[in-house]
Amino acid sequence: MCQYQKPMAQRLMLRRLLSSFESITGPVRHFRSCFSLCIQTRGLVFTSSAKPFLTATRTVHVSHTCRVTFNVQNKNDFQDRVVGSETPVIVDFHAQWCGPCKILGTRMEKVVAKQQGKILIAKVDIDDHTDLALEYQVSAVPTVFAMKNGTIIDQFVGIKEEDQLEAFLKKLIAP
Repeated sequence: MCQYQKPMAQRLMLRRLLSSFESITGPVRHFRSCFSLCIQTRGLVFTSSAKPFLTATRTVHVSHTCRVTFNVQNKNDFQDRVVGSETPVIVDFHAQWCGPCKILGTRMEKVVAKQQGKILIAKVDIDDHTDLALEYQVSAVPTVFAMKNGTIIDQFVGIKEEDQLEAFLKKLIAP
């Protein structure tokens, strides 16, 4: 879950819980002044300052996802996480305004997810990091590099189908 989805999910759970109380007890506005809402790590608990009126606990389980995609922050970050990486890295030079970049990015994430952490994707926004784009002679987007131990193994420019992306990744994984 991204950083914005978690609070939104908590608000949605809270809204659903409050609406279920509203159908039993009438408008919730009256009870908001009487009760305090405590959001805990194990769930949502309603309590009164004087004595408990109603306690409902809901546990939210969050799975740990495999983080294979990251955004490059600056040139030093690129050197550390891409050039210095022991894991092979796909470097995606893209732009926010580029439609084919968005399509390719989604396809690449899907194909790389099948590799179960054997490959990482580094996303480099050319508008934010023009120095890296110039250094690697990126003249069009999307441009994708396959890097292993700091060396470029293969590259392509433009959009590719999933089967073409899988063939591209096999070159990177092969010993």
